[in-house]
Amino acid sequence: MVTDDQVRRLFILMSRGKKQYTSALKSGMSPNTARKYIKTGQLPSQLKQDHTWRTRKNPFKDIWSEAEKYLEINPYMEAKFLFNHFQRIYSGQFSDGQLRTFQRRVKEWKATKGPPKEVFFSQEHHPGLLSCSDFTCMNSIGVTINHEPFDHLLFHFVLTYSNWETGSICFSESFESLSCGLQDAWHKLGGVLPHHRTDRLTAAVNKECNPEVFTSRYKALLSHYGVEGEATGAGKGNENGDVEQSHNRFKKLLDQTLMLRGSRNFASRGVYEKFLNKLYSQLNSGRVKRFEEERQLFKRLPKSRLEDFKRLRVRVRKGSTISVAGNVYSVNSRLIGEHVDVRLGSEKIEVRYGQKKVDSFPRLRGKKGHHIQYRHIIDWLVRKPGAFKNYVYRDDLFPTTRFRMAYDYLTGNNPNRASKEYLKILHLAAKETETGVDNALKQLFKQQNEITFDSVKEIVDEGSAIKSKPVEVLIEPPRLTEYDQLLNNMGAGI
Repeated sequence: MVTDDQVRRLFILMSRGKKQYTSALKSGMSPNTARKYIKTGQLPSQLKQDHTWRTRKNPFKDIWSEAEKYLEINPYMEAKFLFNHFQRIYSGQFSDGQLRTFQRRVKEWKATKGPPKEVFFSQEHHPGLLSCSDFTCMNSIGVTINHEPFDHLLFHFVLTYSNWETGSICFSESFESLSCGLQDAWHKLGGVLPHHRTDRLTAAVNKECNPEVFTSRYKALLSHYGVEGEATGAGKGNENGDVEQSHNRFKKLLDQTLMLRGSRNFASRGVYEKFLNKLYSQLNSGRVKRFEEERQLFKRLPKSRLEDFKRLRVRVRKGSTISVAGNVYSVNSRLIGEHVDVRLGSEKIEVRYGQKKVDSFPRLRGKKGHHIQYRHIIDWLVRKPGAFKNYVYRDDLFPTTRFRMAYDYLTGNNPNRASKEYLKILHLAAKETETGVDNALKQLFKQQNEITFDSVKEIVDEGSAIKSKPVEVLIEPPRLTEYDQLLNNMGAGI
């Protein structure tokens, strides 16, 4: 195949007065081929024609008009679905291997005859005008805390002009997580921007179960900080593209950084949070110039921070439990029948009675969960041991694995008294220390001794006696001669 370089050489040789035959041989082509290019005066690339003809028969020629009718009615129909439809109608005429060819035909039709596609218009960002935020799931990163999987979300906050970013760990797309994350970001920033954009916050609204309640709470939050809220259109995640892209970049960077670190395990959540904050600082260090432009335009923060928890008033049921956000929590049995005030935060629940805090515990994730603290109900459960065996929340009354082992041991040796004996041991843990009882059980299992309330209590009492025994501390009186020697040495130095 003759190339452009060969023909150029041919033209140069001919311009120097060389004969056509000699020029053709020196250019590496036959005289007849050289004659063709000399006659046209064009290069091979200029004479090349577009390939518009078919090299094989079109297998869909007979049914293509029918396929076009379907595509005109519904241009977003998938090519594979339509191909399978023709396979069913014209049995045996089309093989699975022809799917790719059919998909190319449909793709060409959509590009030439299909409906126009949505156009995305690049936006110019102005300093100090807009911030945006969103939640993103971090489970794919594979972070562990003390070698236990740490499933969590990240509330991600970004300034659209400078790309300054920060974030906070959360566990659900609730209003409490949104409020806490936004206020943390604004206070880290040291000011607020007049506009803030989010997606439609569908998950957070659904958790409220009442869109009007969510809307009023969200508006109150923005109004407190003097911010005007914006929301993307339904299914238009690209309208919040700044934070969406920041999600991808940050998660990719975090993943690569953890690879260099050599481990995805952290000793505690606090250590992991420090690691994330350090990563944010490193990212933001390259955005100082544009960030300074924005900082001059920040609005001042209000004097006080708005509550980032939800207030509820619930009644304590006969089982010494309350129902909060679809989950069940136990409270002290003294409160049965009373109304208590609950502060529902993003990660913690506070129970108050008579303006005083009476209890707090971690907020459960999801719904239909339960958190039963045995200390709340053990006094009455000891009096009603028969209720323990089929108690709905019985599994919550085994504080550690050894408590469960103790109950199984008692059930195997004396099933009639197992519940009563175990509840006495649990009552001892409530009165004394859970750790002391757990250590006593550990010692009994290790020595293969009989597990009874009396044997456990004996070991716990021995440990308490040792701890309560006063420790004699002997302090020798100082030797004054050592001070004299010190003073003499100082005088000699002077």
